[in-house]
Amino acid sequence: MQLYVFPPSPNSLRCQAVANHVGLDPELITMDLHTGAQMNADFVALNPNHKIPTLVDGDFVLWESNAIMLYLARKQPDNDLIPEDLHDRTRMTQWSYWNASHWGPTCGIFTFENLVKKFMNIGDPDPAQLVKGAEEFKRFGTVLNDHLKGRETLVGNSVTLADHAVVSWLVHAEAADLPLDGYAEITRWSGNILGSAPWQEALATIPGG
Repeated sequence: MQLYVFPPSPNSLRCQAVANHVGLDPELITMDLHTGAQMNADFVALNPNHKIPTLVDGDFVLWESNAIMLYLARKQPDNDLIPEDLHDRTRMTQWSYWNASHWGPTCGIFTFENLVKKFMNIGDPDPAQLVKGAEEFKRFGTVLNDHLKGRETLVGNSVTLADHAVVSWLVHAEAADLPLDGYAEITRWSGNILGSAPWQEALATIPGG
């Protein structure tokens, strides 16, 4: 099994964390997006979107991080990443969709403006975008913070795919200058998840730590 990744990417890291969580050890193939490796014809043949992560398991190819996470969890079924209880399972799905539709795009504004632009040397942060990001973060950060009160995980009593998905956008919270002041529950929860062995192993693959 091969997993094509760009380790700083939250989308890559969440898949790596899930693989670690369930005890799978795919071969990690790091794509250097800065040099355009994702546009290589051989890779585009695997993923026509020319994006990471991409999973290859024999002759089976899969892209999109949420789908890859689900596959990995089912590939090694002796885990509780996908709840058996119908209510918990659909709530897990709810939070995964929420992450893709709201939380990810919101955190992505700060990640791009404050981190990616600096790293790629493509200009200064756009103040208008940061204002938009702050408005969105207040809205969706409040939703997440309120939900986490009295909880260790997003759903049920154990870590699920939803926790891995949502927390991935907090990996670069400091460097991206996410406005987390006042969101104590998010800080507590994310610290516990990111401090876990599966996430520490994934984070260790980021070049330079």
